[in-house]
Amino acid sequence: MNADGLSDQGTGQATSTPSTGSTSSTKSIGVRLAGTGMAVPAKVLTNDDLAKIVDTNDEWISQRTGIRQRHIVEKEQTVRDLSIEALQQALTNADLKPADLDMVICATLSPEMCTPSTAARVVADIGATPAGGVDISAACSGWVYGANMAAGLIQTGFYRHVAVIGVETLSKITNWEDRSTCVLFGDGAGAAIFSATDNKDQGCLYQTMGSDGGRWHELYCPKDESDLPSNGHGAQFSGQYNTLQMNGREIYKFAVSTLRRSIDKAVKACGLTPADLAVVIPHQSNARIIESARDKLGLPPERMYINIDRYGNTSAASVPICLHELMDDGKLSTGDHVLFIALGGGLTWATSLWRL
Repeated sequence: MNADGLSDQGTGQATSTPSTGSTSSTKSIGVRLAGTGMAVPAKVLTNDDLAKIVDTNDEWISQRTGIRQRHIVEKEQTVRDLSIEALQQALTNADLKPADLDMVICATLSPEMCTPSTAARVVADIGATPAGGVDISAACSGWVYGANMAAGLIQTGFYRHVAVIGVETLSKITNWEDRSTCVLFGDGAGAAIFSATDNKDQGCLYQTMGSDGGRWHELYCPKDESDLPSNGHGAQFSGQYNTLQMNGREIYKFAVSTLRRSIDKAVKACGLTPADLAVVIPHQSNARIIESARDKLGLPPERMYINIDRYGNTSAASVPICLHELMDDGKLSTGDHVLFIALGGGLTWATSLWRL
């Protein structure tokens, strides 16, 4: 662990020496973003709606978080339902068939079951069998972890089309009597398909994935008393098991200290500056954190994407939802430099800098 809280062990596609991150400089296969999709439940829960449930109000929530509403699943809706909808849209936009997929990676902290994986069932549901299917659990960093893994898989030459889904139904593990957490989270899914290309200039230029499991108690979801942190740790417990527990102050400090430094490391490693980025797509944790990092980097508002006001914090789904909105609006072009960055429970963090 180095001075700024980032792990000294990085992951890379073309290097084997541990570092604070890795760049891909000897790629033989390019990786392109083939298509994206998203899905959110129809039900919308506004801040005013929340004020009828807990002691809060729209001004208090929006000023502190930037959130004005979030989408919430109905009881019968699942992460699999959202995943299928988002992935089918991504396949359509990529002009691919389910049978073209070689692998589906699903990032979620709210799966239906511990086994089978959500990804394996999605593969079967969309007709992509026998594509590989695996879930990864890295909380809010999960989709960026998955995008990094997809780049590596494709560059082995054994996989041509890899889908990465970020999906959550956080409303099912939220304590709706705890106003410190229930105002934050929403449900949704985002999907992206990455494909092999002969254009070696396209793909992931830099990536890093880090964790600090010693700080797990800052954001956790206990099943029973044995999962509670020992005395001396600052994490709060609301009294309701199987719901998210968060030390908001420590998570905020972690995000502030990590976000800008991670962006700086990524662009410098690639010989770029923040001004060279078409857009930074950060995990949607808190608008104040994102805006502060944007100002310190000297970026205009349109170069640091924010949509937390409409969806809340959707954990692993937030980055791919942002990506799909940008793609759907025609705001990204081939050759653009785009930086994905996320951090959250674990504690985990990840960056992924691409040339589209």
